[in-house]
Amino acid sequence: MRVIYLCQHFPPETGAPQIRVYEVSKELIRRGHQVEVLTAFPHHPHGIIPDEYKGMFYLYEEYDGVPVHRSWIYPSPKGSFWKRLASYFSFTFSAFYSIFKSKPTDVIICNSPPLFLGITGYLGAKLKRAKFVFNVADIWPESAVELGILKNKFFIKMATKLELFLYKKSWKIATATEGIQDYMIKKGKKESDVFLLPNGVNTETFKPLPPNQELIQEIGLEGKKVFTYAGTMGYAQGLDSILEAAALLKDKEPNAHFLFVGDGQEKEKLVKMREDLNLTNVTFYGSVPVSRMPDIFSVSDYSIVSLRNIELFQGARPSKIFPAISTGTPVLYCGSGESAKILLDHNCGRIAPPEDPEGIANGVVDLMSRNDEEYQVMSTNGRELAEKEYSWKSIVDNLLLHLQK
Repeated sequence: MRVIYLCQHFPPETGAPQIRVYEVSKELIRRGHQVEVLTAFPHHPHGIIPDEYKGMFYLYEEYDGVPVHRSWIYPSPKGSFWKRLASYFSFTFSAFYSIFKSKPTDVIICNSPPLFLGITGYLGAKLKRAKFVFNVADIWPESAVELGILKNKFFIKMATKLELFLYKKSWKIATATEGIQDYMIKKGKKESDVFLLPNGVNTETFKPLPPNQELIQEIGLEGKKVFTYAGTMGYAQGLDSILEAAALLKDKEPNAHFLFVGDGQEKEKLVKMREDLNLTNVTFYGSVPVSRMPDIFSVSDYSIVSLRNIELFQGARPSKIFPAISTGTPVLYCGSGESAKILLDHNCGRIAPPEDPEGIANGVVDLMSRNDEEYQVMSTNGRELAEKEYSWKSIVDNLLLHLQK
């Protein structure tokens, strides 16, 4: 099968969409399928294009064996909504050049968000005489409205019309969660034309490891129960509630330590909050490459995954969950809905109420009290779940099943 993956984000950027496209592409190529990725020049999360990519409109390269067409994007750092919109549209139009440069294909899989890239995917599929698969990881513009990012009523109306048009014109829709899958069916898509393409994990890279003693000494985690948040530090994650919970536990549970690994728009605010609250039980370690994340999990007793208390997130499946459970690290999920059910049904984590510092602190205390046997059961259950349902091999098996029908 010949596949084009159209997406705004791809490695060397880090994040769930980037990893999903990279891993799915690698697995498809390993099985003998033709794959090309059409993406923008790296720019996320700081809105800065690296020097080696600056000053170019288009570049073809092979990234770790994956053929990649990169085209120009107007990078927007921490600008206004309209600057981000300009960034989205710049790639929406420049990606047509990559469409013309790419090989004939059977299927174009187009990632959303950004929603507008669906225009390129739909028209590109027409030009290539290919099937158009819309891969929806976030319902847009609804999510932007609920988060308070998008307020212009005219723009919301036009974006909603585009959303429904793309759903209708897609051959099939791949969704990141069951909640989005149900949403598509309610919007009129046939059940047989909607399938799950969830976030997953490389179970060979992310596996249980003995604690990295050098890292423990470097960070100063000796004798601590470590609760690690690893990922983007943005508004949607509600990480201020984690710091407030750490403040409640500083004296009550002196052996509990909170480790933050990553970067994002909220990081400066969070670091200042730690200083203002004098949180000696909190460490910000910075960003690390994916290759170092198994070592981070090796020194972590639990992984914290957090979202704000917004109804939209009831159907979320944060990608952070799967590398954690794959390494045998149980998850404290500060949220509710679909992900909470997965963790509880498989007994590989515990749940705390989102944006509730006292409730999160109680969740930490509960996990601190678990004996070795209880901890090992959660750890083993998580690893088995990752291997069975969330390895990229099993996810690509399901993708090909739907694409080849």
